[in-house]
Amino acid sequence: MASYIGRRRFLATLGAALADRAIPANAQEPVRVRTAGVLMGFANDAEAKARVEAFEKGLEIEGWSVGQNLRIEYRYAEGDSARMQALAKELVELKPDCILGQSTPVIAALRQVTQTIPIVFVAVTDPIGSGFVASMARPVGNITGFTVLHASIAGKYLEMLKEMVPQLARVAIMYNPNSVPNGGKFFSRPFIESATKLKVRPITAEVHDPSEIENAVTKLSRESGSGLILVPDNFMSVHRDLIISLTAQFHIPAIYPYRYFAEAGGLVSYGVDAIDQFRRASEYVSRILRGAKPADLPVQAPTKFELVINLRTAKDLGLVIPRILLTGAEQVIE
Repeated sequence: MASYIGRRRFLATLGAALADRAIPANAQEPVRVRTAGVLMGFANDAEAKARVEAFEKGLEIEGWSVGQNLRIEYRYAEGDSARMQALAKELVELKPDCILGQSTPVIAALRQVTQTIPIVFVAVTDPIGSGFVASMARPVGNITGFTVLHASIAGKYLEMLKEMVPQLARVAIMYNPNSVPNGGKFFSRPFIESATKLKVRPITAEVHDPSEIENAVTKLSRESGSGLILVPDNFMSVHRDLIISLTAQFHIPAIYPYRYFAEAGGLVSYGVDAIDQFRRASEYVSRILRGAKPADLPVQAPTKFELVINLRTAKDLGLVIPRILLTGAEQVIE
């Protein structure tokens, strides 16, 4: 009996020793890799790459490393609404832990295919009116993010254009109704109100393809004293080189929503620092990956605005930029 008990004790001791050898005391659990999806409204060009870089650097600061504890799936819609919807569905089927979406139509497409996956938006102008959130302070659902410009910006653009071109008589606001909030009414209403006050004839130019852009600018050039305004719009961003080329060809002063338009030869741009928005968005994405809910993260307004003036283009157009605008410019291209 004693030998039997001794044998049992020996086997128990041996089993424990083997178990300790099989699982070292300092062994670590496998790193859980989180997945983030990113859906861009525009093309995979230099501007998109700058935003991606800012986003990933922000995530690194928050403790995430792509390829180690984080996987990012990027998709680019190239301003195409049909492609946008297909890519939104494709991303959702991957079941990421969070999705970053750029622009109003992108978020609308994502919202159609998921009401559960957390979504952080950037470059959205009217999240309440678009039905994305219940309020800025308490989004309520699975969506939150960072807004860009208020509707009144269209009126401010017109005022700035009038300061630069005192003889301004007619101005067109050009956009693709499929790429802007409320089919364009969000911006066109304050634009028309401002035009009435300034005694400038307002023109609404809705475009859907490059040929319509060319026709709209050509038609605008047939009368003197014409100007052009662009509001945030994926479609306009994708076709910015064509628009800038046409306004130069027909000597039409124009104002744009983002810095890269002026850097590419546009007269003036005024809008938010788009790259900064992606940097800020990385904080929200990081918090969600760690368990936070979009409903508890308030929608944030822009904090950095940029006025960029291209004096070379102004000279080509025969314009003298008012000193007050030059003084307030973030960058003057000479």
